[in-house]
Amino acid sequence: MKLKKKILIIEDDPSITQILILNLKGHYEVITAENGTLGFDKLISERADLILLDLGLPDMDGMDLLAKIKKDFDTPLIVVSARQTEKDIVEALDLGANDYVVKPFGTEELLARIRRSLRHYSPEKRTYEVGDFAIDFDKRQVSMKGNQIHLTPIEYGIVAFLSSKPGKVLTHNQIINKVWGPYESDNQILRVNMANIRRKIEKNPATPTYFITDAGIGYKIIDENDIK
Repeated sequence: MKLKKKILIIEDDPSITQILILNLKGHYEVITAENGTLGFDKLISERADLILLDLGLPDMDGMDLLAKIKKDFDTPLIVVSARQTEKDIVEALDLGANDYVVKPFGTEELLARIRRSLRHYSPEKRTYEVGDFAIDFDKRQVSMKGNQIHLTPIEYGIVAFLSSKPGKVLTHNQIINKVWGPYESDNQILRVNMANIRRKIEKNPATPTYFITDAGIGYKIIDENDIK
């Protein structure tokens, strides 16, 4: 018998918790915590497969808990919050959130985001393919329609980082910190390299198919759900 994936809900509003339980319990095993301290304890004891995190917790700010979780765990985490400013979304993504859903949310959309986060979480993942694009992480090779694309080490680093988290918008800071390190802060160097990547990979770099800009936030590589 296949075991259900385990989802930890960290949410202090009982009505929202109940809505989530009703929509999740047929698909997943559900664990709940009404504050951040209990949530972190349950993450340790229960080893959840995915976390749904509210930011407005009674005992701590959800951003602080997010940073604490991502410091020690690589468990997929989706923020579910009433906060909807670009600043909050960017901060959560910079701290390592896999996705961000604004309340009030559509349950079907949330379920789809959960499925995507679970599907793409694989610490042993060594290749990624979508459409005509493919990357082999072991060989450090990128190809389109089977033809190998030559990328500089920096360009490959950007492509590999985006490809490791398909469908997820990675912020400018996340990409820069990963590829250049924490002492680089110039977004222009990232934009120049992204332009070169698109020129080498995209059929029409001005209207990219694979490497998509989220204005003011960052970039993502598409996953199979984005292919029309």
